[in-house]
Amino acid sequence: MNLNRGVILVMVAPLVGIAILIYQLAHPPWSPLRVAGLVLMFPALALLTVARFQLGNSFSMTPQAKNLVTHGIYSRIRNPVYFFGTFVFVGLFLFLERPWLLLLIVPVLILQIIRARAESRVLEEHFGEEYRRYRASTWF
Repeated sequence: MNLNRGVILVMVAPLVGIAILIYQLAHPPWSPLRVAGLVLMFPALALLTVARFQLGNSFSMTPQAKNLVTHGIYSRIRNPVYFFGTFVFVGLFLFLERPWLLLLIVPVLILQIIRARAESRVLEEHFGEEYRRYRASTWF
């Protein structure tokens, strides 16, 4: 798979930042809230990373119709980057023992739904019936 540098930067920079943050804050006491945060965050990070790799060069910051990616995680979830990214933040907020930060998830979810709808319109305009069949067979 041929990934450009921008895509790699967008994929790697957040992972490194979260890893550094966890390393810096990985000290006792290990409360149930912190453990729950890690248990939620690590699988979400792994699935987010897989989704970004599967998206390849189709990843962009603005809605574009480069390719219709329908394999791997995308065969079940249309927007796994948004979906798993949300769980990364939820896990991080719990790990930091700042559950009040979960309130930030509400505007993030609203923005993600708006972005997903915009992407859906672009993909439907470009791929037509193929995208409509794909959308009907997947979730979010």
